Amino acid sequence: MGIEKLWDRLEPGTRQWLVDNPGCRILPRTVVAAIAKATGEELEQDRHGETVLSPSDCEFIRTTSQLQDANSHKSP
Repeated sequence: MGIEKLWDRLEPGTRQWLVDNPGCRILPRTVVAAIAKATGEELEQDRHGETVLSPSDCEFIRTTSQLQDANSHKSP
């Protein structure tokens, strides 16, 4: 899938959901649908409409989440 390559095309709410759920390895169908709608990319889905993230996708999301968390705790 390459979530890193799709990241800038995702809606802010979808990006925030991913950042808020960095340990999620299986994306729910609502998130999969939002990604497909925003990017035009059809993700590989199981019979329930869910998508399993690759290890590199999981790492990218965890790193992005950690960076966002660190930036939100910086003092002005």
